[in-house]
Amino acid sequence: MLKVFTTQISGESFEGGIFMALTDMTRRSFLGTAGIATAGLALAGCGGSGSSTAGSGSAASASGASNQIDGGDGAIKLGNIGPLTGAAAIYGTATNWGAQVAVNEINAEGGDVKFSYNCQDDTHNAETSVNAYNNLKDWGLQILIGTTTTAPCVAVSAETNNDNIFELTPSASSVDVVGEGSARKSNVFQMCFTDPNQGKISADMVKDKALGSKIAIIYDQSDTYSTGLRDGFVAEAKELGLQIVSEQAFTADNNQDFSAQLTDAQSNGADIVIMPFYYQQGGLVLKQAKDMGFAPAFVGMDGMDGILAQDGFDASLAEGLYLITPFTADATDDATQKFDEAYEKISDGGVAPNQFAADAYDCVYAIKQAIEAAGVTADMDPSDICDELVKTFTSSDFSYSGLTGSDMTWSDDGTVSKVPQCYVIKDGKYEIVE
Repeated sequence: MLKVFTTQISGESFEGGIFMALTDMTRRSFLGTAGIATAGLALAGCGGSGSSTAGSGSAASASGASNQIDGGDGAIKLGNIGPLTGAAAIYGTATNWGAQVAVNEINAEGGDVKFSYNCQDDTHNAETSVNAYNNLKDWGLQILIGTTTTAPCVAVSAETNNDNIFELTPSASSVDVVGEGSARKSNVFQMCFTDPNQGKISADMVKDKALGSKIAIIYDQSDTYSTGLRDGFVAEAKELGLQIVSEQAFTADNNQDFSAQLTDAQSNGADIVIMPFYYQQGGLVLKQAKDMGFAPAFVGMDGMDGILAQDGFDASLAEGLYLITPFTADATDDATQKFDEAYEKISDGGVAPNQFAADAYDCVYAIKQAIEAAGVTADMDPSDICDELVKTFTSSDFSYSGLTGSDMTWSDDGTVSKVPQCYVIKDGKYEIVE
């Protein structure tokens, strides 16, 4: 497979996320294997709601990488928030390490822009995430990357909006993160695709690639990420004239047994099953479908990314699985290979980056580019910095090219415009869908 995040570490939702769409989010829901759970516990390190203030010290992760970087005098204070412990640690660790790679590179350049970096653990909990944000403010936060997952990001973005602090999330993909209409949070932007847009893209792929004629949808109605993907898919499917013959939901309290949903899909003649949720449940669906002799085409979104990396997972179950993700560590371009090498080094080896890590890396570099374009300096007030970065990100003259897309632009609504890549799993690897 592509060198996806292994279960040593890896878009409620873990995004922007796939988690395949991986990951509310970001790429955003629950980590199902003992290996992942153990990894989450091993990745303790960032100060969370139970810690002292963010600047009081830097605990080290299991890899030996600190969750704080001192950029010295004249450095802009860049904060990050994500789950570094608990079931969702796989995602927060990815965004933390991806951001650190970028900060280390930028600081090593010795240019006019440099960062001090501080990552806080929110355990994928909204209240804890707000506490983490307050810790970062005590530290002197000027710009925020994050949060990683959606529900915490919705809560924190309300706070950053009140404070007018610029926020760019790598993987929290719900439209509630940036707000809509009169509820738009003008300071908040996304590096990941929005859930409805990703759902739309998936429906387009089903149509364009003629993956099936009778569609079944299984989704998590308790999860903002999953319902957003589902809504986007259904809306586009109707526009395209696609036939949905079965639509079945589950919740976070009932996400292990999918026999009823699969039976309904099979009895209605579905030849394609859409899975707008995370890979942990995706693996269960694939196994249970095989056990009952049901073999339609399966389509996941960015939260499905990472399915092959699960401890003990039979990769043959994912053969022919379609998914969407903006990044694969198996890409051979120089930028990806350089990132892979630096990321594996900061993770103490053996761990390859996933899309969450790449999105966070791009967040840092996009912010750096905007800082340079806007003339932002470290002695500026966070609110003034925010005003300048908002003007720059939404300017028609501003675009950014990075690991997860080329010529990315941002709309006034905070969403990013970039082209995702569709993949299919063949022989345990991701192959581009031509």
